[in-house]
Amino acid sequence: MRVAARCLMVAAVLCVVASVAAADPLPGEILKFSQLPMIATPVAGPDGTQQIYYGHDELSTVWWDPTTPPDDPTYHGVFMADDFADRSPNPVVHVKWWGSYMGINPDEDLRRVQRFAIVFEDDVSKQQAIENPDDPYDFSHPNCLGPKFSQISVRDPDGQLTIAEGTFTETLVPGSNPLEPVFEYNAELLCPFAQQPDTVYWLKIVALVDEPIDDPLRLKWGWHNRDYTMMDPLASVSPQVVPGEHDQGPLFAGTSFETPIWHFQDDAVGGNVENVHVNDPCDVHMDQDHWAGTAPSMFAAMYVDGDDGPDGIGQYSKDLAFELYTVPEPSTLVLLAMGAFGLLLGRRR
Repeated sequence: MRVAARCLMVAAVLCVVASVAAADPLPGEILKFSQLPMIATPVAGPDGTQQIYYGHDELSTVWWDPTTPPDDPTYHGVFMADDFADRSPNPVVHVKWWGSYMGINPDEDLRRVQRFAIVFEDDVSKQQAIENPDDPYDFSHPNCLGPKFSQISVRDPDGQLTIAEGTFTETLVPGSNPLEPVFEYNAELLCPFAQQPDTVYWLKIVALVDEPIDDPLRLKWGWHNRDYTMMDPLASVSPQVVPGEHDQGPLFAGTSFETPIWHFQDDAVGGNVENVHVNDPCDVHMDQDHWAGTAPSMFAAMYVDGDDGPDGIGQYSKDLAFELYTVPEPSTLVLLAMGAFGLLLGRRR
């Protein structure tokens, strides 16, 4: 009797999973960190006149080094990264982000990114950076010399995600900038990132393009910025980090048209990345700004006047647009399976 019950429970889970394999994210995956993209955001100027702003992209792409063999390529280029933290002790299993192809019309140029490197790293806080005489930066940044938890996500051939498949989908976002349309990306991680709660980490997302780095027409992909007018919907359960989610503005403070500038923790960061090599799907080698004996290359990213908002927004630190998802505790999955089984049994009756 017990064996039969367990088999029915497993069958129910499989039915639920199989019926929703195409969803983004998959059912049962829970949002735990959110910075939504700027798509067509109205922002008032100092005189109260509203304009629509579409945001902009920061280049985050590496290209093939033609001195290395095509069947075992090495890449060089630039990266973007942003920091995050949340209260959940459960691993990141699904990543959603937004970006654009820079300098091309996607309707006419049908080239697309086929692989992304998704990298999680520890945090070097602003205070740690200032106190370290060997660190040339005065802002928080990824621990480039520390351990990396990295993997490759490849384009899903049928556009339907499956649990822990290691693939991503790309979908055009309606209403985004017609001159540089924004795409939404969803990735089921092959190797979930096991994080600690209330701990700051950095997420890098870098496009791997198999075109020569010296080709002036090479494909360029950029990571889109956050809509700063919208507070993180999970701010009410914000992690125990400082400053966390906060209003770093507001823009046009003291007027009746002031706009909040919601921001998490510290700057998004960009920089050089070299000798990128895919050792296996869950191990991407990167030499990221090893500053010992070299000129530093990382920079803190800021918003852009005219693209992200009216004049004045360019003095503020920017966030990038992405969301992270996890799964419930195993006990919760059992309850979901029992509920699914009950539903199926009711339909059978």
